[in-house]
Amino acid sequence: MTAEQQAVLDVNEAFYRAFEKKDIEAMAAVCSQGTASLCIHPGRDALRGWDAIRTSWEKIFRNTSYLEIDTEIIQVEVSGNLAYVVLVEEVLQVSGGRRGRAKSIATNVFECMAQKWYLVHHHGSPLMG
Repeated sequence: MTAEQQAVLDVNEAFYRAFEKKDIEAMAAVCSQGTASLCIHPGRDALRGWDAIRTSWEKIFRNTSYLEIDTEIIQVEVSGNLAYVVLVEEVLQVSGGRRGRAKSIATNVFECMAQKWYLVHHHGSPLMG
């Protein structure tokens, strides 16, 4: 694994730890604040721009009392100032006293800006079965 791939994986891990801890400020630190950023939650429409993306995460965090997330990295690629990580997310979520487990396949796209990697696109699709 190259140093650049590891740097991307480190930011990817920081994103999932922020997600799991429901820490919007930690998430904001790894996500691009740009208007071209995209987020597609499983089964949802695309959200464009950090303001809409942040609002969606805040709603998820407010309505969730507990999160536990396991990830399995399938692929990490770096090409110039762009990189992507393809992985399986397994999310245990407790909301409204109900416990649910969901598995998704996700693609996270990162862009290196000012020598730092930022998440610019997150797309999760549910896995059935």
